[in-house]
Amino acid sequence: MNHRTRISDWLFAAALCAFLFLWRLASFGLLGADEPRYAQVAREMLATGDWVTPKLGGTAWLEKPPLYYWQALLCYRLFGVSDWAARLPAMADATILVFAVYYFLRRFQPGSARSGALLLASTAGMVGYARAASTDMPLSASFTVAMLAWYSWFQTSTRALLIGFYAAIALAMLAKGPVAPFLAILILGLFLLREHNAKMARDSLSLTGLLVFLLIAMPWYVLVQLRNPQFFRVFVLQHNLARFASNMFHHPQPIWYYLPVTILGWIPCSIFVLLALSSGFRQFKSATREGEPDRFLLIWILVVVAFFSLSISKLPGYILPALPPGILLIARYLETRASQKAGAALIILQGLLTTGLVLAALLLPYLLGPHQFHGGRMVVLPLVLATLAGAVVSLIFLRLGFKGLSLVTVIPAMLTVAITLGLGAPAIEATLSARSVANSLAGFAPGNLPVAVVLVPREIEFGLEFYRNQIVPRYELGEVPAGEHLVVAREGFRDAFSRDVRGRRILYLGSSPAQRLEFFYVSAR
Repeated sequence: MNHRTRISDWLFAAALCAFLFLWRLASFGLLGADEPRYAQVAREMLATGDWVTPKLGGTAWLEKPPLYYWQALLCYRLFGVSDWAARLPAMADATILVFAVYYFLRRFQPGSARSGALLLASTAGMVGYARAASTDMPLSASFTVAMLAWYSWFQTSTRALLIGFYAAIALAMLAKGPVAPFLAILILGLFLLREHNAKMARDSLSLTGLLVFLLIAMPWYVLVQLRNPQFFRVFVLQHNLARFASNMFHHPQPIWYYLPVTILGWIPCSIFVLLALSSGFRQFKSATREGEPDRFLLIWILVVVAFFSLSISKLPGYILPALPPGILLIARYLETRASQKAGAALIILQGLLTTGLVLAALLLPYLLGPHQFHGGRMVVLPLVLATLAGAVVSLIFLRLGFKGLSLVTVIPAMLTVAITLGLGAPAIEATLSARSVANSLAGFAPGNLPVAVVLVPREIEFGLEFYRNQIVPRYELGEVPAGEHLVVAREGFRDAFSRDVRGRRILYLGSSPAQRLEFFYVSAR
């Protein structure tokens, strides 16, 4: 691969990452409970200058290690505090991950380096979590870099790569905790056991690497424990062991949950990953050296999926580290098929998948927004446009065969992102984000009066804490402010809080029909 080709690859990958991960990054506000909560923790660390103890509302918040908080804190210093800056760390980590896969493939399968990087960038899981202020992408990026570094060392015996593995897995431990080294040991142990390679198992144990790991990962763990004696109980016992073994945090899902979630995470590459998995399983049964990479990637995927499937508490982001090896399997699968034509069934399936993705994006404003959905009449134009997009992708696939695979996956991803952010963002903002609620409150009552909530979802509470930069008490917990304040209540629940402020003036300000919320002013005692 010459220098000009490498530059072309870099530009393609960088441009795609910029569009899929960065373009209109704050087109809608922070979503769910975790995004605003993590963003606010980073803001409080910036305000206090304390890089050791994460805090929320001035109280130690010890659920997660600090890597995301540190990254967001640096972004706040550079660009100011905003939801856009809070999402920058995941965007940067996702881009690093895409280029890590590119360099790995360029070294071992140079013919598929560009397509592998573009395929990974276009997957739904990557796009979704590259745009989220969360710890999932920092973990996935550092963990993937670690696994790729180890396998590169396994193939080349370059000692620096083994040290790089230890350094990256230390960052992964700072991203999410001991689950990272545990999964790495499990994957590498099973792989070396399958390969009957006890020598490489011994050689993987590097004293220098272990020292690097300890120097990177352990200082924060030691300092936070010294400053917060409850850390071991809260972080290790509750948020690692209890989260895995119980429903303490109310995220139960069936044991098969991650099978469809992982397949959905690979969209629009899912069909090809399933083909590559089928091919890889055939290699798994063999003992040839040529099938060794397939066996490594399969074990990587299976361990991640199986481990988190056994957890009682399940969230979609947990499975993110299983996505990159699936794309690497596609690169392996394409190695002998790049010049082949695709079968009719495959062309039709990819065309239908494109049609479904584009149609869902076009209908999103109606599915989420306040407009009444009239079914057939309203769906005609979106269906025509989506079908046209699917037909174009099918024709490209028919014309180019497997060498056009990156096009027939990148095009659906780009169209879906463009339509979702261009047309669907206002509906997402209005129905799912606390930013619209905070903007409404600012319009009804200028100034920065305290805000309390009544029977609202946790995502509204944490979202208001970030967007108003204040602690948000809950009436149902007896946390009634003494001074004048605003109240955000679930629609129709004025009586649920009015008895707690008898004798005080209550003024109805307005509502958010999209989120079924009502806003009130309450005078001081």
